[in-house]
Amino acid sequence: MTASVQHLLVKMLGDLISPGALEHLLQEAADQRGTTPARMDARTLEDVLKREVFRRLQLSVPAPLAKRRVSEVLAELLRAAQDRLPVNDAALGELEQHSRRFALYFDWPETQRLRGVLGVARQEQRGGQDTAAMVQEGRDLIAQMDRRLQEGLVVQAQDLAELRATFTRVQGLGGREVRRLDALIGQIDQAQTHSTLLPGEVDRARILTYTLRKLLESSVVQGLGTTDSAEGRQAQADVLELEREHVRQALDTAEREFAPLLLVRPDLQEQLAALRGNSEQHPLTAQAVEGWCETLRAVVAEVLSEQRAELAVLEGELSVHPAGADAGVRVSLDTARRLLDGSALASDDLRALGTARNALQASPGSEALGDEAGLNAGRGLLEIERSARDLPGAAAELAPLLAKAQAALTQGQPLDLDALWAVLEGHMGAAAQEREGFDTRAARIVAEYEAMRGLAGETTQRLGRLADTLSAQRHLGPLSAAARTHYAQTLDDAEALLTEAQAEAHTAREVAATFGSDALSGLPGAAEVWTLQGGLLLGGPGDEITVPLTKLITLAGDMGVTELTMHSAGQRWEARQDAGGRWQVSRTRR
Repeated sequence: MTASVQHLLVKMLGDLISPGALEHLLQEAADQRGTTPARMDARTLEDVLKREVFRRLQLSVPAPLAKRRVSEVLAELLRAAQDRLPVNDAALGELEQHSRRFALYFDWPETQRLRGVLGVARQEQRGGQDTAAMVQEGRDLIAQMDRRLQEGLVVQAQDLAELRATFTRVQGLGGREVRRLDALIGQIDQAQTHSTLLPGEVDRARILTYTLRKLLESSVVQGLGTTDSAEGRQAQADVLELEREHVRQALDTAEREFAPLLLVRPDLQEQLAALRGNSEQHPLTAQAVEGWCETLRAVVAEVLSEQRAELAVLEGELSVHPAGADAGVRVSLDTARRLLDGSALASDDLRALGTARNALQASPGSEALGDEAGLNAGRGLLEIERSARDLPGAAAELAPLLAKAQAALTQGQPLDLDALWAVLEGHMGAAAQEREGFDTRAARIVAEYEAMRGLAGETTQRLGRLADTLSAQRHLGPLSAAARTHYAQTLDDAEALLTEAQAEAHTAREVAATFGSDALSGLPGAAEVWTLQGGLLLGGPGDEITVPLTKLITLAGDMGVTELTMHSAGQRWEARQDAGGRWQVSRTRR
């Protein structure tokens, strides 16, 4: 079993079992078979996976899930055997080639660290040093960036679907803003096709859709002339809900923009939670959110200044120690410089450098760690800390244990990382079972939506967009904390819409049973209904018929017509205008 195969096992099973526990398990299994992990052939490794590893996984997850994960590892091992990863010069060239995929995302910390890894690896290679560890870290970073990209594409696809649906409603307004929105949607669509993220364009398109939707809803309120009627009150409520939705999106955007700051400033994270909670009871304004963002920008500037000063101190302290030239230390120094020069926070790399400094300056003792052992122990602590961020509840439980371990490292004392990994593994198993539950719920929603895909109405269309998102989320690999939260929210929203759509379908069938099959022909589902006023679509399905329908109703209003009945091949159209000037248009099958 080569080092690359062992890394593959850690990569594919690392969310269920710690690297240390897996290594110990493989060693015991090899001992029982009279060999070593390095000498295990493919047949022996397969036997170990099916026996010892399978039994070990069942301690944290159900047997079916454990069996599936072992099967996935075996399939990947077979594929890897047919496509061996290159080493040395070829491996570095391969990493540089893969890094070009992420050139657009220069503000990602992983991108900057990968550049640092490649630079140090080339230096090590010219000095005749082994670059296997650097190559492996580079591959890990590529995998992390690919996960981030895939999760981002799922969110962007959902945003694009909502933008398209909204555009159908507001395109009747016409004008420069509508044309700008159309152009932005086209750019995002093209980027999505090429697996590229355009967060700036998505944010601009969202702001435009809010402006246009508010204009549309406000025109409805003005057209009614009063808010005393039921329709007037509903129209006013729609405007207020639109403003609340805009504020929620602004808070989400702020959370993404300032995520690195919120990670190191729990007090600001609490402020964000308070703002979200208050917005439900005392609606915030967009101006208030922007004011809070300005405060965060000022805090970022302060933290950047503090981190630049901290980096200068760490560089000086590490430079006087012989082990300060360690490749990992050099990578962290290079990455921190790049991030801070680009006005991005370098919290993780500074923490790594501080941990390395503490390990190298540890107080001598009878059981003091050596330089290399201290650096490795420090890296192990940071790996546990980073892994805990993606697991619900893990960071909070591990925080005091990690602080105690950091103090021991500073004193040069040996660390029991296995105990920390054991705590983390418990959360890994819980997260894996939660993910299994998410995937099961998503599959049920998608299947039930497919059964009612032909239903008319806006509820079914919205459910369809969420079903598409759930299908994409089911195919993601291990989830980040943000992706896990997004998956849970999508499931909750989709289940609510599914219940609503099923109730509508049930009502439609009752009507058909009472008044005969001709009452709502084309079931399952009710007649499709559009609501229009002043040449604008206020509600109803957004499809290819929307634009000609809007033009037709506008022409009818110009002619003074208030009621229309039309027939086409297999369809009956009815349109009526009420006293407030609002049109209700229905389409049923004949």
